[in-house]
Amino acid sequence: MPMARISLLKGKPRSYLEVLSDGVHRAMVETFDVPLDDRFQVIHQHEPEELVFDRHYMGGPRSDNYVLICITAGKPRSTLMKEAFYRRLTEVLAESPGIRPEDVMVVVSMTSFDGWSFSGGVAALFPQQEVAQ
Repeated sequence: MPMARISLLKGKPRSYLEVLSDGVHRAMVETFDVPLDDRFQVIHQHEPEELVFDRHYMGGPRSDNYVLICITAGKPRSTLMKEAFYRRLTEVLAESPGIRPEDVMVVVSMTSFDGWSFSGGVAALFPQQEVAQ
């Protein structure tokens, strides 16, 4: 049930965005215990002044192909699982659409299970409580 926010500079064609989206999802399915049909993503394209990043801090050098991927997940993942995801993600994105590993930044945040409502105003992972009368 993770949700991914993918941020990058404006100007990439739709085909690039589709491959990027597919790559993020593929890496999550392969290493992050995500079902194939569990795909929720938001892709943000920013003007250069709206996506501020240091080109050398803890990595780099970063180019204008920098991408920030923020994953919000409800189910806890181990450090080993997260590290496997980071490695696989950079491998997949290097293959296609050709993003250098130095240009991929990932932030994983965890929420509690009751932090998700997929529809209907119901906490997704808890049965609906009957109102006491």
